[in-house]
Amino acid sequence: MAAETVDDLARALRQCRPTLMWVLGFSLFVNALMLVPALYMLQVYDRVITTGSRETLLLLTLVVLFLMAVMGFLDVVRSRLLVRIGNRLDARLGARLHQAVFARQLAGEGRTSVQPLDDLRTLRQFVSGNALFAFFDAPWVPLYLTLLFLFDPWLGVFASLAGLVLLGLTLTNEKLTRGLMQDAGERYREAREQVAESLNGAEVARSLGMLPTLRQRWLARHRAALVLQSRASDRASGLIQLARTLRLTFQSLILGLGALLVLEGRITPGVMIAASIVLARALAPIDGMIGGMIGGWRGLVSARDAYRRLATLLREMPAERQRLALPAPRGEVTVESATLLVPGSDRAVLDDIAFRVEPGEHVGIVGPSAAGKSSLARLLAGAQAPARGAIRLDGASFEQWDRAALGPFLGYLPQEIELFDGTVSDNIARFDEPCPERVVEAARKAGVHDMILRLPAGYETRLGRSGVVLSRGQRQRVALARALYGDPVLVVLDEPNANLDDTGERALMAALERLKRDGVTLFVITHRRSVLASVDTLLVLDEGHLRLQGAREEVLARLEASASRREASARPSSRPAPPRRTTHEAGT
Repeated sequence: MAAETVDDLARALRQCRPTLMWVLGFSLFVNALMLVPALYMLQVYDRVITTGSRETLLLLTLVVLFLMAVMGFLDVVRSRLLVRIGNRLDARLGARLHQAVFARQLAGEGRTSVQPLDDLRTLRQFVSGNALFAFFDAPWVPLYLTLLFLFDPWLGVFASLAGLVLLGLTLTNEKLTRGLMQDAGERYREAREQVAESLNGAEVARSLGMLPTLRQRWLARHRAALVLQSRASDRASGLIQLARTLRLTFQSLILGLGALLVLEGRITPGVMIAASIVLARALAPIDGMIGGMIGGWRGLVSARDAYRRLATLLREMPAERQRLALPAPRGEVTVESATLLVPGSDRAVLDDIAFRVEPGEHVGIVGPSAAGKSSLARLLAGAQAPARGAIRLDGASFEQWDRAALGPFLGYLPQEIELFDGTVSDNIARFDEPCPERVVEAARKAGVHDMILRLPAGYETRLGRSGVVLSRGQRQRVALARALYGDPVLVVLDEPNANLDDTGERALMAALERLKRDGVTLFVITHRRSVLASVDTLLVLDEGHLRLQGAREEVLARLEASASRREASARPSSRPAPPRRTTHEAGT
């Protein structure tokens, strides 16, 4: 598997290789046609001016115009091909990267971040941008140097030395700015992610007066990034200006060298002018590479760093394998020694949990805070995988199911409700093609149909940042309808009545009774005794361990007896304390 995942990014690039070969071929013709202006000047000086032939000048001019038009056309074609390569790369990696981002988040690997999607955009922009032309044109530099050597060996030697000087500046620039650019990028990412996390708690931050402190923390990281970016830009800008100055100087000096060679009778004036044009073309790719090195976020350094981060992510988060289609589940749940660890730690949130639930059975999960109830709910819903052990549905672990095919058979209401940008109908239908009858049926099951009709646009009311903001209770009831959408055989509800009023709680109880009649397997986590009235079995968690399990009445009786014993042991005794014996009495 490791070898397969390492190649995900490289495979996508290899699939773009045929088009890249076309770009390389067009670059050959474009660079060959770049010699046309030099040859034109050579012919004008050495043939037209010396002979005074207007017909020759007209013919040469028409040929040059045609070849320049061909060169422009080929240049446009290769630019469009690079754009298509960038789009193909995005199409090949987009869905895979989206899956990897979610897999990392579900695995608890680090903070929430969409940086990989930005990295893909950076890589795509570099591949489809003009900066890449410098690297396609660089292999043809020897062609220009060879032509200069054919003009005169001294011209070739001068051009080779000029190219080596500029290449040395390019490598120096990359070495001096690489570390600073990487550090600046990391600081920018940290500052941006800090703002994103702070926005989630904006109300708390404002009410507790935390905004100035959070702002200062952001400014500190942002300014640190600016300092590093400025230092890198200062170094790079000095080198790039030096390179441009030297390039123009070399182009002028080769005219002086050419003039000297003309005076010695070694070359003609036309060759002198052509040599200056060819040298400019030979140095252009090197000059372009220098500019690409300081491109910051869109240049070579950013593209290289983005490639490394993407390769690391895709290697650590393997692609989901194609699963064999299994029969529709009935709702039998088996938990086999399931252990869940804190991300990045050996500490267990759940330790060696094991039980079995028959199809249609309703199970209540209770326990004190931080007992692991919500963690168990995530395991039962397949949102997380245990570090050890297995959660099986109809005998198959969640890893053996095709998650897209299994999804319609599961219903999950987490403690923290998240509705997504879209209509109420879209959210209930899980953003599948909504079936109006099934959406309304799910809303009726959850007892939220009438509430939805009172919204501004009913089921078409748009939720999200630009839409209607629902109360926590309304969000919970819509999320319950989403959990009941379709025909789930397993439903997991985590504190489903945490934000409900009396009307919502009655609707919830009716929904639970409906699930019982329909034979749906149910796990419900709650602190309220009323919700437990319809469950068959109770599980009691404490500090990540399964302390009790059994029939509801039996477990409740044992819990009440245990509570009574604790109360009695904590209550002060009503009998008077025995009189204290003196030392003499103790000795008699």
